Amino acid sequence: MPSATPSPAWDGRRPATGTEAEATALLGWLTDPEAPRLCLVTGAPGSGKTALLGWLARHGPRAGRPRRRTPRVLVPLAGQSVLGATWTIADRLGVVARSPGDLVHALATSDARPAGRAVLLLTDLHAAAEPAALTDLIAELAGVGRVRLVVEARSGTPAPATLRTDRRVAVVDLDGDAEPVDPAAPERERPLPDLADPVAVCTADPLLVTTAYVTGSAAAGLPGTLDGPEPPARPGENAAEDHGGLRAAWMRAGQSLCREQAPSHRALVLLSALGDGADPRLRPALAALAEGSPWRLRWARHRGDLTPPWPGPVTVLGTAGGPLEGTLLVGDRTGAVRLLHEADASPAGRLAHTVPGRVTALAPAPDGTVLLLDDRGRLHAVRGAAPRAPYLERLTEAVSATLARHPGTALAAIAGSVVVGDRLGSVHAFGLRGLHQAASHSGRVTAVSAVDSETPFVCSGGVDGTVRLWTPGRDPRPAPLAERPSPVVSLHATETPHGPLVAAAWADGLVELHRPEGGRTLSFRPGPPVRAVAVTGAGSLLIGTDESLICLVPRYLSP
Repeated sequence: MPSATPSPAWDGRRPATGTEAEATALLGWLTDPEAPRLCLVTGAPGSGKTALLGWLARHGPRAGRPRRRTPRVLVPLAGQSVLGATWTIADRLGVVARSPGDLVHALATSDARPAGRAVLLLTDLHAAAEPAALTDLIAELAGVGRVRLVVEARSGTPAPATLRTDRRVAVVDLDGDAEPVDPAAPERERPLPDLADPVAVCTADPLLVTTAYVTGSAAAGLPGTLDGPEPPARPGENAAEDHGGLRAAWMRAGQSLCREQAPSHRALVLLSALGDGADPRLRPALAALAEGSPWRLRWARHRGDLTPPWPGPVTVLGTAGGPLEGTLLVGDRTGAVRLLHEADASPAGRLAHTVPGRVTALAPAPDGTVLLLDDRGRLHAVRGAAPRAPYLERLTEAVSATLARHPGTALAAIAGSVVVGDRLGSVHAFGLRGLHQAASHSGRVTAVSAVDSETPFVCSGGVDGTVRLWTPGRDPRPAPLAERPSPVVSLHATETPHGPLVAAAWADGLVELHRPEGGRTLSFRPGPPVRAVAVTGAGSLLIGTDESLICLVPRYLSP
């Protein structure tokens, strides 16, 4: 794979000798608001194209001229499939994308603060594993107004002509500066990992693994394989091509797997993505490699699983106490709320409710009642088996009447209190002794949770990317518990035997588990977009996506 490292003549401040004029042209393109959003850098082999983009990635304002620089993201494309490049670009720009189409949509609609106005520097398009598919993706990205692209492609290859068709393109041509290249010199080829060996794929270059899985470039019958020799085939043409379930798991969690990380962390992600039909030898091998990660996988359920069955797409999650102790509540996009056994996610029935439309938040109360928030911001109560105290009925009715006039965006409940977030960034705690409010966020509140402990507190997250703690009746804590440049999409807090724990998920796919009283913060990225998180009373972390429900246990809580 060609290197994106500039030549020794490049000192980080000045372009390589012979490309000064082209460097000036690139900087002029960057600062011209009327310039095309796509700049094509072409030239013969050895003309300094890759080094020029490497220089641009690091070039900043001169000393003594402080100025905020537009983020520049360098992504080498040599040897990459379009899927690997999609995952890499999405990760660098703070969005989650399962496919090239997802990436274009995410960049066009994302609320993430740094993704806007980014400059993508894409090198060696001509040397990609799927240059035509990548050229199509680049053409789509060029239409996203918040992103600019500089693309390097060798002269004489199809990409430059294709990218110039039907669109405005700035061109920087280095053809006149070519250095002699030995045509007989073989290109360095990196050996393919054994795609049926879980340890091999977790320790190899993840982009190389992705390309091999996508193109079917499998190394069959190598020592240490689980499946042994297999006939060459395109992906999906026979069961052996899935390598015992490794390929399906890799495709499910690919964006997370392609991040820079230790093999033990990659093994945990891959283990959490395995379906129940995977080769039974894969799990112990991955679990052994994942011993160095901060998590232990308790269970995972994925689309297509049968024992127990996959519970369906997750949009909201809840953990219940009181009469529903040990039960998980899982809501999907149709509005159905399923009950699952916490021990293994096996079915335990459905919540009998008549809420029209989609359920956007749920809050199990200690007496067995489940409060629901619909997509219009209205409150609904599903009573449990035991009769409710009259004062709780009156409280729920008062909150419901308030939300009928001022819709809510987030919901939580503890004994004697209902907590609601709104679109203006405020959190409201309705209690038996009155109403407490805090202006906690800049913009919409996306999630709230309440913890009933010696000192009850409220935890909230917003589109501003912050997670904040607040005790009703007091001023909110001035410093956020967590802050990231991506909207919070879900949040849940609870009291455990080990102290309170707070789980938060952001729109870029990251999940964190915090200990507000002090201690290590743990993180995990399942790969797909995270829709909901929850913490059980024992301290396990639940993560819900469109096609998975995962339960992790922090190793500091493991026996």
